Amino acid sequence: MRTVLVTGGTRGLGRGIAEAFTAAGDRVVVCGRNAGAGPGRFVACDVRDPDAVDALVADIIATEGSLDVVVNNAGGSPSALVAETSPRFHEKVIALNLVAPLFVARAARRVMTSGAILNIGSVSAVRPAPGTAAYAAAKAGLTTLTRALALEWAPDVRVNQITVGLLETETADVTYGEDLGAVAATVPMGRLALPKDVAAACLMLASPEMAYITGADLFVDGGGEIPAFHTALGSAHA
Repeated sequence: MRTVLVTGGTRGLGRGIAEAFTAAGDRVVVCGRNAGAGPGRFVACDVRDPDAVDALVADIIATEGSLDVVVNNAGGSPSALVAETSPRFHEKVIALNLVAPLFVARAARRVMTSGAILNIGSVSAVRPAPGTAAYAAAKAGLTTLTRALALEWAPDVRVNQITVGLLETETADVTYGEDLGAVAATVPMGRLALPKDVAAACLMLASPEMAYITGADLFVDGGGEIPAFHTALGSAHA
């Protein structure tokens, strides 16, 4: 039985990932700043604090005996235009979405002799939108971090990324607006991603059958987004 850490695992996507690993028979530890009602043993941790992260990993080893899979899921940012926000805001966004995964991976690697680290990326890294500058830059950095750690830690610990597209969670209307159907129509698969779609990719990349896969970036985005010009042309010729 593996021990799996899911950061930000108490709600939304993180909760879906924790549920999937629990259903697969793994021991799951979730962390966050506030406890939730999801599966797994909860440990309070601010993953932006390296001392807190070290204490989290030490707790896992003391309680569970091992750490085999890490899912760096904690992240996110409210939409905010660069000119209208403070330097401190951007520092906090980058700390949560780029520096924190580095702290978690670093602490985990010290106790892992094998296994997998999975970083949850975002299509914002390659298709940024207005209001996402710091978040998109941090996620782009996470992609490079994934590849760099994969080089450093092979062949013992594999490091991969899952790049998530438009995602439907309980707060999707805050992110995309109330007309989720119109947003889903921009995705070739005709719907937004669900947490279970991303969780399935996590289970696959964490599987021993993926033992040769490291430094990869798997897109779970339903085929991307239909180009705006194509939609505009369709409307013009309707």
